[in-house]
Amino acid sequence: MDFWQLIKEAYTGYANYLWQEISQPGWHSYFYWLIGVSAFFLILEWVRPWRKNQARFRRDFWLDFFYMFFNFFLFSLIVFNAASNVVVHFFNDILASIGITNLVAFEVMSWPTWAHLLLGFFVRDFVQWWTHRLLHRVPFLWEFHKVHHSVKEMGFAAHLRFHWMETVVYRTIEYIPLALIGIGLRDFFIIHIFTLAVGHFNHSNFKLNLGPLKYIFNNPQMHIWHHAKALPKQRNYGVNFGLTLSIWDYLFKTDYIPESGRDIELGFPGDEDFPQDFTHQVTHGFKGRTSPDSSSLHRSKP
Repeated sequence: MDFWQLIKEAYTGYANYLWQEISQPGWHSYFYWLIGVSAFFLILEWVRPWRKNQARFRRDFWLDFFYMFFNFFLFSLIVFNAASNVVVHFFNDILASIGITNLVAFEVMSWPTWAHLLLGFFVRDFVQWWTHRLLHRVPFLWEFHKVHHSVKEMGFAAHLRFHWMETVVYRTIEYIPLALIGIGLRDFFIIHIFTLAVGHFNHSNFKLNLGPLKYIFNNPQMHIWHHAKALPKQRNYGVNFGLTLSIWDYLFKTDYIPESGRDIELGFPGDEDFPQDFTHQVTHGFKGRTSPDSSSLHRSKP
């Protein structure tokens, strides 16, 4: 297929999809799931705040709110959907030229629904855990990830503040593993809604004692330390990388919860010079490292 035609169809197809999402509410409407999940955690934060002295509409709440719609809708409409369709077709064409016409290695769709949902969820979360570590370890990627770590007051909407390049990195790395197990669009939707809710929970100004489940699922008391401005020297590339599951951090010894963490300072060294507005934040990563101090991956205590 002509790539220009493919791009055109991707744009028009996604535009039609987005309009249907908004104009035709339903159980499969991601737009309203995003609004509903966000409203749920906003109310939780208001009713039972962990940090009671934090404003209801905390610092930069509306910036994060804008990121929600930009990353989940506008960026997908403007760039990602069309570009990813072209890349996937180009990749498949290359594979077909060497005789590979199907990447599926496991026919999981013949399994019970709960089984392939569980497998898809675990595979995706494991891949994302390693990708998250990569964002902290590689200086070039860390410059983009700084946008997420520029949050100074934690709340559910902080989950939504991230540079659009992270979407490119995550989706690129997770494409082949998910393709190998043949996860379908419906399954991906269900998995994504679940991880969206847990991600909101992790960043929320809300405390819930999970008991033994804390060793399986990420939570605000754990994730707050991932955003700590100062960390021990032996953990200078970060801690608690889990997105949905905390089990990977406990297995690979990257867990760190020394105390409550409720009122710790958030951010990274040099964040006082980091852009505060959307436009400069999304262009920051392309400017490269500005200075050894402000761009350091190390967030260690003196």
